[in-house]
Amino acid sequence: MKRLPYFIAIALLAFGVWIVTARPVNPGDVFLGYVEGDILYIGPYESEKIASVAVAAGSAVKKGDPLFAMSTALLDRARDEAAARVAQLEAQAENLQAAMNRPEQIAVLQAALERAEAALQLSRADYDRQRKLYADGHVAKAALDRAEMARARDEASVKEARRQVEASRMASRTQEIEAAEASLKQARAQLDALNIRIKRQSVVAPADGVVQDVYFRPGEIVNAGQPVIALLPPENRKVRFYVSEPKLPKIALGERVLVACDGCANDLYGRISFIAGREEYTPPVIFSDRERAKLVFKVEAHLEGPARALPLGMPVSVSPAPESTEPGR
Repeated sequence: MKRLPYFIAIALLAFGVWIVTARPVNPGDVFLGYVEGDILYIGPYESEKIASVAVAAGSAVKKGDPLFAMSTALLDRARDEAAARVAQLEAQAENLQAAMNRPEQIAVLQAALERAEAALQLSRADYDRQRKLYADGHVAKAALDRAEMARARDEASVKEARRQVEASRMASRTQEIEAAEASLKQARAQLDALNIRIKRQSVVAPADGVVQDVYFRPGEIVNAGQPVIALLPPENRKVRFYVSEPKLPKIALGERVLVACDGCANDLYGRISFIAGREEYTPPVIFSDRERAKLVFKVEAHLEGPARALPLGMPVSVSPAPESTEPGR
């Protein structure tokens, strides 16, 4: 019986320890979470073999920096073929343009026609004169024959000159030129498309960020759109935490929050960018010393300033930021 007070003291001490350890570690409006990120998975536009990789995991890159390049051997050959076709069509179009009679050339042909008609008039007059002289017996038959042959020759010359003028004014030549120019335009468009495809085979960073992983190496075949580089821009880093239903009304979209972690600076902030529309079960990583509500709401806040340097997976605690920390206050 003398030992009873001793056991009572031990029991009271144990009860006190339980009371202390059972209290929440993060009282008030403090929520547990971790750093997450929206990673950009960057792959090639076309299926091909990787020619080179310019970055490694952990590399910091700027927008426009080269990431990797795909082989372009087949595309280079197709481009050479397209360039040769463009040169061929350009030559054909130039030949058609050179062959087409311009107004100055038509004027020359018209002058030749007038000259032929004048010669025909002269030869007809000479023929009429020789025919009268021959009828009167003043010239020989040979002179009349020569005059007749000259007239026939000049008539043929007039017909030839007239047809040349008519041919120079035909619309079919213009249509041929238009068709050649259309083919040339199409060939140039194909060449431009190949140049674009070749340029796109050298993939550059779409934004500033840190390379999280490299999935393929030079010599490996990659399908179109298959990720080769995982890139995380600083503005895509965020904290993901879970809020129980009773405390959900205390947070709102756009609200600034204070982010804290072991060994971190005291001025790390984020801004709430997402609140789940329905509840979910508490993830195991959020269990505290005393289990709270089973149903919580997922919330995300994009990190700002120095907080964007926090590594992925870093456990953090999140609480509403004081109003005095809002920019502009």
